[in-house]
Amino acid sequence: MSETAGEIKVEGAKVKTQVDDIDRNIYDVKNADSYDYKMKKGLDREIVLEISEMKGDPDWMRDIRLHALEVYGKTPLPTWGPDLSELKMDDISTYVKPKAKQSADWDDVPSEIKETFERLGIPQAERSYLAGVGAQYDSEVVYHNMKEELLSAGVIYTDMETAVREYPEIVKSHFMKCVPVTDHKFAALHAAVWSGGSFVYVPKDVKVDIPIQSYFRLNSPESGQFEHTLIIVEDGASLHFIEGCSAPKYNKVNLHAGCVELFVGKNAYLRYSTIENWSKNMMNLNTKKAIVDEGGEMEWVTGSFGSKVSMLYPMSILNGEGSKTEYTGITFAGAGQTLDTGVKVLMNAPNTSAVINSKSISKGGGSCTYRSMTKLTSRAHGAKCSVSCESLMLDDKSRSDTIPTCETDVDDITFSHEAKIGKISDREIFYLMSRGLSEEDAKAMIVRGFAYPISKELPMEYAAEMNNLINLELEGGIG
Repeated sequence: MSETAGEIKVEGAKVKTQVDDIDRNIYDVKNADSYDYKMKKGLDREIVLEISEMKGDPDWMRDIRLHALEVYGKTPLPTWGPDLSELKMDDISTYVKPKAKQSADWDDVPSEIKETFERLGIPQAERSYLAGVGAQYDSEVVYHNMKEELLSAGVIYTDMETAVREYPEIVKSHFMKCVPVTDHKFAALHAAVWSGGSFVYVPKDVKVDIPIQSYFRLNSPESGQFEHTLIIVEDGASLHFIEGCSAPKYNKVNLHAGCVELFVGKNAYLRYSTIENWSKNMMNLNTKKAIVDEGGEMEWVTGSFGSKVSMLYPMSILNGEGSKTEYTGITFAGAGQTLDTGVKVLMNAPNTSAVINSKSISKGGGSCTYRSMTKLTSRAHGAKCSVSCESLMLDDKSRSDTIPTCETDVDDITFSHEAKIGKISDREIFYLMSRGLSEEDAKAMIVRGFAYPISKELPMEYAAEMNNLINLELEGGIG
């Protein structure tokens, strides 16, 4: 018998004596770093031009990329959030082409990529209740399909490269218009090297009753994923779009700097649901914004569980009278994680309304920060806004902060804010234990109850995934 750190070897078998990290099960299963092409590391004009040429960009898209590269070089890193010093672009490949061509037939997807997505529930979800499914692997969409009845109704759901080729006027009039290149450093980076992503167009008065889903998987180490999602929901139309994200764990930093641009027409409705389960070597610096017209409704439902560092603040710009937004989000930070998340709302029209409900859980020394900005302009007469943020810490090593900001240029509004930070109640634990539960089960029940208002808003399969992730995080005790 011989010993190594954390293991005892008995007759050729290894027996664990301690759990060094959470078993993320299917999410950390990684394929060989096999690809058709992987861009050299770093970022310069030559790299941007090469990506543009490989994509077959029209001149206007190439010009956007080059302008964005200039903006990126001139824009400093943010200094007000998490430490980003570990991120070095010289160590990141901005484009990885997998050994697969896009297909609408699942059987044509290469076996090892197909097996990865099948473990993650794709395309089982498509077969159960989704109207359309897209799957991106590293920098390219490898599978895309949509039900015939939506095609006949005029709904467009395709990858972004196809949209640039086949619907250039629509893309040109919307691309980086909701999220300007100058928004921040990583928006500029994204615009310079974007690849993959989803394009959805829902015509006027068309109701898409079944959700559409895109899943993004980053497999290659020391690389970045920069997918672009552009969704246009015309007047009177409705859509529920679901986004899933995951990556296996490596010892080197990976980067995710995607961009989501949403346009919600008059009296239209859009719900955008996300479960982000990146590995704990990921820098997740995503940008999401929506512009909402008169009477339109924008709902965000977000679960953030993965990544080493996250900076993510979905934003609704309420430009039309009577437009509404609702944000429902939960963040779970474990050991070694700093998750800085929240929401931004610009209320820029009369009688607009916003409801924000955020929850966070931290354990094992993890850090959760809720950060929000609500701005009411001089046009926001009669606006209503409600903000609630709750944080639960599961031990004395963890940290939770709430940093809400509200600015208003008008007086005739209704605004409320509620914040609560605390630990699990000993009284609640004692009560549950008196009913026959173990201390660990009692704590787990309290945590799941705390998260329930968020999970009930998620689609069924994603609510189950969120609960499974919570169970994984609580594995091994949470005291």
